[in-house]
Amino acid sequence: MKLGNDDLRYTFLVQDILENEDFCKLKYIEHHATNKYVHSLRVSYYAYKIARALKLDEEAVARAGLLHDFAISKNGRNFKERFIETFTHPKVALMESKKRFPLSDMEENIIVSHMFPFYTALPKYVESWLVVSVDKTIGSFELLKKFFNRATYFANVYILVLFSILK
Repeated sequence: MKLGNDDLRYTFLVQDILENEDFCKLKYIEHHATNKYVHSLRVSYYAYKIARALKLDEEAVARAGLLHDFAISKNGRNFKERFIETFTHPKVALMESKKRFPLSDMEENIIVSHMFPFYTALPKYVESWLVVSVDKTIGSFELLKKFFNRATYFANVYILVLFSILK
C-alpha cells in the first residue's frame, strides 16, 4: 500500500522512518484487518492531511502518527497478551521511537497519548487529539472490515452446507 507518494512534502517528512529497517518489521505484525505498518501509514497520512488543512504542525503529526504503534510484537499472541499490549504499547512505541529518531516534545506526546483514554497519558496538544481521533476512526474501520470478512466467510460456509444438505 502506498499512501502519500503523490504528496512530496509528506514523503520528505517521513522518508527516514519508512526506510528504517526496524520500522519495516511492522509489515509482518497483524493489526486489525491489516498490519501495523499499513495502519500506521494510514493514520499518519490522513492526520497529516487534516493538520495541513487546519494549519497545525503537520510534520509532528506525520512523523508521530507513523510512529504511534512502533512496538514490535509477535504474531499469534493470545487474547491476554493482546489485551495487555493495548495498555502498554504507547510507552513501548515511545521508547522504540526515541532510540531511533529525534523527537520533539509534541511528537513524544502524540505517540504516548494516542490510546487516550485507555492509557493514562493525556494529549497535551491539538495535534495529539487529532492523531487520537484519526487512529480511533481508522482502527474502527479496520476492525469492522475484519468482522465483515469473518462474517462473510461464515455466511458462505453456511450457504455451502445448506446447499449440500438440500441436494
